[in-house]
Amino acid sequence: MDNKTKAIDTPFRHADAYGSLSMPVYHTCAFEFDTAQQMSEVFSGRVLEPDYSRTMNPTVTYFEDKVTAITGAQTTIAFNSGMAAISNTLLATASSGQNIITSRHLFGNTYALLSKSFARLGIEARFVDLTDIEATAKSIDDNTACIYLEIVTNPQLEVADLKALSTLAHSHNIPLIADSTILPFTEFSGKALGIDIEVVSSTKYLSGGATSLGGLSIHYGSFPDITKTMMTEMLFNFGAYMTPHAAYMQSIGLETLHARYKVQSSNALTIATSLAQNTHVLKVGYLGLSSNQYHTLAREQFGPTAGAMVTFDLDSQEQCFRFIDNLRLIRRATNLFDNRSLAIHPYSTIFVNFSPEEKAKMDVLPTTIRLSIGLEDPTDILADIEQALEKI
Repeated sequence: MDNKTKAIDTPFRHADAYGSLSMPVYHTCAFEFDTAQQMSEVFSGRVLEPDYSRTMNPTVTYFEDKVTAITGAQTTIAFNSGMAAISNTLLATASSGQNIITSRHLFGNTYALLSKSFARLGIEARFVDLTDIEATAKSIDDNTACIYLEIVTNPQLEVADLKALSTLAHSHNIPLIADSTILPFTEFSGKALGIDIEVVSSTKYLSGGATSLGGLSIHYGSFPDITKTMMTEMLFNFGAYMTPHAAYMQSIGLETLHARYKVQSSNALTIATSLAQNTHVLKVGYLGLSSNQYHTLAREQFGPTAGAMVTFDLDSQEQCFRFIDNLRLIRRATNLFDNRSLAIHPYSTIFVNFSPEEKAKMDVLPTTIRLSIGLEDPTDILADIEQALEKI
């Protein structure tokens, strides 16, 4: 069955009493049982049914089932944000005294989580160039818990060889954990690329118009002990499970993801191609451009898809601010892959709490603007960009 069909027609675990076509929103905390024995069976995990909505809820379970069906995963766990999915997954993987091999090319809060929050817990982040397999191999030791990366980094748009990293990780019996937020998991197979656990901010493409916060931890079954820890410890003890209303909104969003993404990625290629020819622009970042250094590897791993995030550089931070201030259609806002086009200056916003030296190590530049391309007509998006560039 095609992914577009699975997104719409994944069956309910139990038939709805009223024949609802959409999974109802179970806005309830607890669930009643017929007998004490039945209650014991569910609480012990011998029977998989909801007992308390902090750990299982029918609306959330249905959303998880859809993602599992589309990705071919063994288990999907939904969280209340992308950062919750990342932190819970990594805490289920690494313990005090262990280390995580990762890149400096990470989303700002993820970098802070690894370099600051986890450091206080005794978990070391070892930052290495993950495009250099030899250097990555040398950084692994007996205390390494996993290799963690973004399949396309934000905002640097770097792409590493996932199969090579997977082979390396598995040779040391550790998982490859990858954040695939920048490209929808409907467009490629994380499992085929050797990813063991995929984390996603479902706030982005899946929610459909930025309707709700959410995150996913998608497990392909190769490290069952981590999955068990997630299910029996992280959900119970950290309380970050997705809410029923968010799951409902994101299930609906998932149904239209394919159609929306086709428009967004097509628009992004049009915008990037035009920006590459604009004399005001110093550099354009977009994987769909044949001139991009990661274009070939990205196509090999992810197919023709190239996402809906475009970056470009101007002469100075001052020019970036003037450009953003002069936008009329594109919204000045954070987030990615809303139905609306968005613009942000990552250096002074997402990464504002890092020192200039730290930002330099992360290759986050004061001259870079990040665009999230929406569903508007590309002619209108381009017209807004061009008029704003003319004014700088």
